[in-house]
Amino acid sequence: MTDLTHLTPLDANALRTLGIPEPWPIGFADRVRFTELDPLGHVNNAAYLGWFENFRLQYMKTYGVPLTGRDALMVVLRQVQVDYLAEMKLDDDYVVTGRTTRLRNSSFQMEYAVWSGGALRTTSNAVLVMVNEDGKYPIPANLREIFKDRDGATDA
Repeated sequence: MTDLTHLTPLDANALRTLGIPEPWPIGFADRVRFTELDPLGHVNNAAYLGWFENFRLQYMKTYGVPLTGRDALMVVLRQVQVDYLAEMKLDDDYVVTGRTTRLRNSSFQMEYAVWSGGALRTTSNAVLVMVNEDGKYPIPANLREIFKDRDGATDA
């Protein structure tokens, strides 16, 4: 993966070329940094949460979801679960993939995966909620359609 440009969106074709299987529609490549390590030289568990957050922001931008300005949609993390499958170390190249899988009225579920060296290293599930100053609000119809069309999301 040394030829990948870091934090550049990778479409489904690029992911398949890297050996990342369906159903992942989008991913971003990056490299483990020293600041992401624990005292044992492994990627710290908190770093993965940062990677998923960075992915989510890039994912939303790629899908045309406004995150700043007067039309910004406020999306908050309600719940996250992470399953660490194999260690990662300094300078490992990796790809974070993600997709929206389930839709409710004002919340949606995302799945993430981290791939490195041709292997699945970490998986995660998260529940996100659309909010404003008055509380929860419904996922906009156009965003629901994007999640369904691009990610294969289904109504819960």
